[in-house]
Amino acid sequence: MKSSNSECQSKRVGWPLSRQSAPGWLGLFLTVGALAALAVPAQAANLAAPPSLKTVEVPEPPNLTEFVKSKQAAIVLGKALFWDVKVGSDGVQACASCHFHAGADNREKNNLNPGAAVPGDSGFRLTGPNGLLTANMFPLHKVSNPDDHFSVVSDANDIVGSQGVHKTDFVKLAKKGEVGTPIYDDVYNVGGLDVRRVTGRNAPSAINAVFNFANFWDGRANNIFNGSSPFGDADPDAGVYVVDPATGNLVKVRVRIPMASLASQAVGPPGSDVEMAYHGRTFSTIARKLMAKSGNKLRNLVPLSGQKVHPQDSVFGSLSNSTISKGQVSLKPGLRTTYSALIMAAFQDKYWNSSKTVTLDTDTYTQMEANFSLFFGLAIQLYEATLVSDDSPYDRFQDCIAGLPSCDDNALSASAKQGLNIFLDDNEQGSKGGIGGSCINCHGTSTFTNASVMHLGFSNFDTSLPEALLELMTMGDQLGSFYDAGYYDIGVRPIDEDPGRGGTDPYGYPLSFTDRSLLLNSGNFNLPSLQSADPNLPVFNPFLPCAQPGFPPTCPSAIRSATKGSFKVPTLRNVELTGPYFHNGGQATLRQVVDFYTRGGDFPEANISTLDPDIGFIFGLAGNPAAKKQVVDFLLSLTDERVRWEKAPFDHPELPLPNGAVGNTAQVKACGTPAVACDAKTTLPAVGAGGLAAVTGKPIGTFLNLDPQQP
Repeated sequence: MKSSNSECQSKRVGWPLSRQSAPGWLGLFLTVGALAALAVPAQAANLAAPPSLKTVEVPEPPNLTEFVKSKQAAIVLGKALFWDVKVGSDGVQACASCHFHAGADNREKNNLNPGAAVPGDSGFRLTGPNGLLTANMFPLHKVSNPDDHFSVVSDANDIVGSQGVHKTDFVKLAKKGEVGTPIYDDVYNVGGLDVRRVTGRNAPSAINAVFNFANFWDGRANNIFNGSSPFGDADPDAGVYVVDPATGNLVKVRVRIPMASLASQAVGPPGSDVEMAYHGRTFSTIARKLMAKSGNKLRNLVPLSGQKVHPQDSVFGSLSNSTISKGQVSLKPGLRTTYSALIMAAFQDKYWNSSKTVTLDTDTYTQMEANFSLFFGLAIQLYEATLVSDDSPYDRFQDCIAGLPSCDDNALSASAKQGLNIFLDDNEQGSKGGIGGSCINCHGTSTFTNASVMHLGFSNFDTSLPEALLELMTMGDQLGSFYDAGYYDIGVRPIDEDPGRGGTDPYGYPLSFTDRSLLLNSGNFNLPSLQSADPNLPVFNPFLPCAQPGFPPTCPSAIRSATKGSFKVPTLRNVELTGPYFHNGGQATLRQVVDFYTRGGDFPEANISTLDPDIGFIFGLAGNPAAKKQVVDFLLSLTDERVRWEKAPFDHPELPLPNGAVGNTAQVKACGTPAVACDAKTTLPAVGAGGLAAVTGKPIGTFLNLDPQQP
């Protein structure tokens, strides 16, 4: 891997605090587990680059067995819940509905959000509700010279997100599912009919997300899963129900499950009235819908009951109702099990086997129903933990370092190798200048993101990789600020449009560890614990160091936060397939992304006080299309062919998928009573472990089927 000291020098110039002299408090922000040293045989590979992802252990909660008794049963449950459209209030929206294409969303119709309301903004700029995205709309911020951010032609603050549910209030459960009352939507509406609402950020890929220390673009899916919500210790009402030995009744207890950000993330969308839920629906309601007993008026639903499941599915296997006879596949919907049976097989008995009930929101629920958010979160985390793409050409090239049998000296083209060198090298002007891009400074480790658990880990203080959760850095204005490692402002949009990591949670607390610590230094002690990345360390509330020798003036007045407008660094793995790019979906191709970085971002002046110092004019790439092509060629080498062809573990059940409404931005077709716009649907076929080759004969493609090299 590239020397981490070079990052420290390039990002922390002017700050006297070095890793060698870092005070003892810094170690409290670190987590156990630097990458193990690898024996390096004399073979072709890039010794300065991150090792193959095959050499990296998949993170897992250290106290998982306190909750899970069978990981395999939990994986089955998690995959079923992830792909089952019945989890959505309308029986259409699954978790997978936004993460079906290399773990992301490539739909082009009704996937536009009008963005933040800013002066002079009347709403949608590119196209209206139910509009169709086209290649000529991108980039959303256009310049006449791709290397000059001053040459602005046009700007749209619209966001390419993902379509969710129609705006609806939850009423009750019924035999056919959830009953809701549609609410007039003055934003997502065509001719008086509601179309599906669209998220305010682009959907990141679920593949390799298990390596993220926190999830969502703003990191609000906490590393500590509380069993109930995305917000870790900040949620005062979080907890699960267990039997009180003294009374025999169910009581709520708090739980802390570290290294479980994916579980925290999973329990967010099912409660969102934009993404999956009718407003007011609870997790216990979802449980009752999926697991109703035969004595109730509601039916006990079969997992994936309306979706075909391939008989060679890599997880469901013999549970599928489908068959193969004489080489012919007969596809049928559903699994030969129930959700309640899967929960009983997967989770420790004490979380579901009590005959006692608990009253929640004036209704009475069983223990299994009351604890459904715990089961849902952990099961989906364990399923998504299998979605690791570690067999790209890049991995096979780097496998030679570890002496793995998959080593392939010729896995990378000459152009991709040169692109990797540009990716690794510093962006310097003058006699030392080459054509480096300093890309590794933010896209570090084998996951190619500094937001990974490998980056935020214990290390000696003479290196800057891994980093602490809180870091000091000289920002674009040459003044220092604290920031959350792995979250940077790169000038995609003006910071006032979306606070990102600098935002707050529903309880009024800062999302950012940095901003929480600044409040603590100001005397505000009414804050949730700032979790250590090390699950073995005690819970604590850390303070930023003040008046350290050689440190800037006494804080808090002279200590700044650079969290506003910063977002999690996404992985670059399979990036060929996960467009559009950035949190706003503002770039359609990888070449457009490279152009963005070459010109130093789109809004560097507006964001100068929080701007990542590595965002600046890239001397070696400007006016050098050949070098830009090499960088894109390297990025293409991060595509795992199993992802492209949806081979195991990336195979999946059938998924009916809404793709806008029937009609256009002027007129849509009415469905239902009261009426909303009818969905225009496409259906993804059920795919077995062998992938798409045996089903459609075609792999998945890029966003809008664009050439990654297209400017």
